[in-house]
Amino acid sequence: MVNVTAVVIASMLAMGSSSAFAADTTPETVQPPANDVPQGIHAQQHMFDGVTLSVQQRQQMRDLMRQARHHLPGDNVVEMETMHKLVTADKFDEAAVYAQAEKMAQEQVKRQVEMARVRNQMYNLLTPEQKSVLDQKHQQRMQQMEQQISGLQQTSAQKLSMNE
Repeated sequence: MVNVTAVVIASMLAMGSSSAFAADTTPETVQPPANDVPQGIHAQQHMFDGVTLSVQQRQQMRDLMRQARHHLPGDNVVEMETMHKLVTADKFDEAAVYAQAEKMAQEQVKRQVEMARVRNQMYNLLTPEQKSVLDQKHQQRMQQMEQQISGLQQTSAQKLSMNE
């Protein structure tokens, strides 16, 4: 069950962050996500929020994204269909689901590693000042996520204590 949960979460993250590779342009400054969008889902998608990029940096990042699209393994529809058939089968085959989830998780790991490699290359195109801004934005996002998680934990604890 833990592995299936991990696959689902990893898939959601991949879908959110893979859309960053779909964009063919990187604007000079990107608008922050709307307040009604959970920060964790789009955090990687907006990695360069608040950083003003030069024309040359934007072009280099576009080139890196184009190259990544050719090397990035895509979502395998056959694997997703196989999992769907296992989930909707008359009898649940835990071993088959486990094997399929492991296979899909390995493909997800490959996608995440490739995306991280490209993001690292993009990060290393930045000046020290730009890296500093980016690091500050990252810390802000992490604090926001911690506050959201803390708020969810408090809400859950309150609900549990009310039900006792």
